[in-house]
Amino acid sequence: MAQSVGIKDVARAAGVSVGTVSNVINRPDTVATETRARVLSAIDRLGYVRSESARQLRAGRSRIMGLLVLDMGNPFFVDVARGAERAARDAGLGVMVCNSAESAGEEAEYLSLFAEQRVRGVLLTPADATGRNIESFRRHGIPFVLVDRVSEGTAECSVSVDDVAGGALAVRHLIDAGHRSVAYVSGPPGFTQVRDRRTGALTALAEAGLGPERLRELPTERLDVAAGRDAGARLLGLADRPTAVFCANDLLALGVLQAMYAAGVGVPDDLAIVGYDDIEFAAAAAVPLTSVRQPAVTMGALAAEMLLEETEEGHESGKRAHEHRRVVLQPELVVRRSSLSAR
Repeated sequence: MAQSVGIKDVARAAGVSVGTVSNVINRPDTVATETRARVLSAIDRLGYVRSESARQLRAGRSRIMGLLVLDMGNPFFVDVARGAERAARDAGLGVMVCNSAESAGEEAEYLSLFAEQRVRGVLLTPADATGRNIESFRRHGIPFVLVDRVSEGTAECSVSVDDVAGGALAVRHLIDAGHRSVAYVSGPPGFTQVRDRRTGALTALAEAGLGPERLRELPTERLDVAAGRDAGARLLGLADRPTAVFCANDLLALGVLQAMYAAGVGVPDDLAIVGYDDIEFAAAAAVPLTSVRQPAVTMGALAAEMLLEETEEGHESGKRAHEHRRVVLQPELVVRRSSLSAR
């Protein structure tokens, strides 16, 4: 294996001091033209690449922010990452994207990695419902912003969507279409988003004079297509099957749609389906999926901008102190064929 070329090798080849090489790299205007040319020639000849990470660690200013999401297999989080990456790139930073896979253990490992790497800050969608991982990470003094989660009981910034309003939008639409019994494929109950969307669904039922028993909850261990197919099979086995289903995200909804198709159950004539997130695949499904849209790219960009604001505090003269903010965006219902049966 070839040895890496260091700054001392460049200095030796150019016949100058290490300090002169450093000046050529970082402050070229302070070095005489002839000397600068000799050093640059040595750099080019030896193939020297400076260690950006080492430079950043010495300066205490990393150019990397961490992004830890629940599931990179979910296009919603891909869009969040796109928004964050765009805002970071505009500021001259990069993004280290990691996937907790909805696991509190993997989340803890990645947060430890971020601390070891001394990243500029972290954008985090928590997987650990207990909050212990966040408490442990907070001790490192690295700023973080919660994404797709309200910062209740914490001082940190957060960017989220009003999931209570989103759940109400979904079920209100189904009630307006004539449905009086709705299943809720909910996902892991420890996630705040899952609980809030259920609260919104119950709110819409109450507005219509319908009791909470009209919402049949089908929890799942994960928020993916396979879990949706499993929930769809359970739904088919109910003696008094609801006429509509609201799913906590689009991947679950697509899984339910697959289960209905395999069983010969018509969507939307026999069962109306509404998802959540409005991922790209929702419109492209065999039966285009009605969904509650979250502005995922905007969420990622806003979160990154808030983190940049916080981490610039104290590093630019005249910049006012950062104030933590809680930004709550509004969802939007996008109606497609999966919920348009005439009842």
